[in-house]
Amino acid sequence: METSLTRRTLLKTIGLTAGTSAMYHAMAMLGHAQASTFSGPPVLSPAKPGTRVVILGAGLAGLLAAYELRKAGYEVRILEYQNRAGGRNWTLRGGDSYTELGGHTQQVKFAKGNYFNPGPWRIPYHHRAVLHYCKQLGVPLEAAVQFNHNAYLHSTRAFNGKPQRLREVWSDLQGSVAELLAKAAQESELDLALGDVERDQLLQALKGWGLLDDEYRYRSSLYTAVRRGYATPQGGGVVDPPTAGPLLELKQLLHPAVWQGLNALLVYNAQDTMFQPVGGIDQITAGFMRALPDLDIRYNARVTHISQTEQEVKVTYEDTRGDGTAQVTADWCICTIPLNILGQIEVQASQPMLAAVRAVPYTGFTKVALEFRRRFWEEDDGIYGGNTLTDQDIDLIAYPPHGMMSDGPAVLIGAYATSMAKTLRLTGMSPQERIETALAQGEKIHPQYRKEFLSGVAVSWYRVPWMLGCRARWSNEARKAHYDALSAINGRLVLAGDHISYMPGWMEGALLSSLDAIQRLHQRVQAG
Repeated sequence: METSLTRRTLLKTIGLTAGTSAMYHAMAMLGHAQASTFSGPPVLSPAKPGTRVVILGAGLAGLLAAYELRKAGYEVRILEYQNRAGGRNWTLRGGDSYTELGGHTQQVKFAKGNYFNPGPWRIPYHHRAVLHYCKQLGVPLEAAVQFNHNAYLHSTRAFNGKPQRLREVWSDLQGSVAELLAKAAQESELDLALGDVERDQLLQALKGWGLLDDEYRYRSSLYTAVRRGYATPQGGGVVDPPTAGPLLELKQLLHPAVWQGLNALLVYNAQDTMFQPVGGIDQITAGFMRALPDLDIRYNARVTHISQTEQEVKVTYEDTRGDGTAQVTADWCICTIPLNILGQIEVQASQPMLAAVRAVPYTGFTKVALEFRRRFWEEDDGIYGGNTLTDQDIDLIAYPPHGMMSDGPAVLIGAYATSMAKTLRLTGMSPQERIETALAQGEKIHPQYRKEFLSGVAVSWYRVPWMLGCRARWSNEARKAHYDALSAINGRLVLAGDHISYMPGWMEGALLSSLDAIQRLHQRVQAG
């Protein structure tokens, strides 16, 4: 598909490739790009002796609430639906099994040491609460490469479907846009209030930014190869001198599939430096559990009813193994159950809170992990960490930042579908069909896929029985109408979790919401 160059196309492309500030503010309005408000752990005065708190859910929000409340002297009990703690803080390893809604069971066959995080997998540098508690709990972290210039950008609608190195796409788009702006500035075609000095400064800045020559042209040369790479690489000894390769065509660079893919690498929550726990995301859960060795957690407990009076709260639950029903009585309840699950439970609360619980839909991402015999992406393609982007249903390929240059099998993320249309198509498939789709689409970028493939695991979050989705999908209208009612203390009940934050789906949002809830609850207890 050809794209003609118009002033409208040029300005739109410039805004989307260079206007990261505007992009950030737009995303902030949608709740996707908020900086963490964490300034340190709470300092709670001693609790009134014997004050009991029941926490519903042993995900990160619930575990953090238990951790901080216990330090203040509260009596804490947790009810957890699963047979483990962590919630979406979840890692699959060889020997594990997972059964999704509908009955499909997958047996994980990964080699020893390999793993897959179906939920959260990265920690941005500005998620200060997660970083703080990882350090405090002794959870070692390692760098997680997000942007790799040598990874690929692939589009079925541009470059004849051939994957291009990100460094080439980025360099050529930047250079071509700089050349066009320089030409417009020289011909006084920009509607800018610039004098001669400012115009000259603009031209010099564009020349350096876009690696333009003395005629303000972006051309293939050893000068531009410094950024985009060489056709004949630099060598040593008796070798041919380096040469520059051909540039990508501007009409291809201006295709929406190209600049939209580049924008994905600029999102605030995906900027380097990023981190990951050594050995899997569930190591954060393990850190909390080490710090809470005698914590009273009732696993396999499905909450069916939450009632309250002016003096206490009662939670009824049934044992999912068939051991009947039981009831827990406490002074206060912190509920971290996802809203789409909580909406199916009988809860005694105000009508505004109940309406809010039912007003927020959930999105459901799909992630596929593929294990290969060797790290061909490193050995053959020189890709060490980072992401390859594609407009296919798989959305991206994420290369493991750990174990680089090691021998033996390795696991990469072969699909991470986040758009509604793509993830719904994958959700409608069986796990094996999702894995096959990841292989079929991935081999268009890496033809080694079939030869090197060993096994795979596919998780579509709409089919995860204990979540039925991945994260809350807030709209601006829903926040205005329901956020206050959802976050308010309702009698002896308060909700917490990433769904009550401006960072839905992120561990930071879960921790910040939990910290806010326990501090407000503590103030209420002390005042009462």
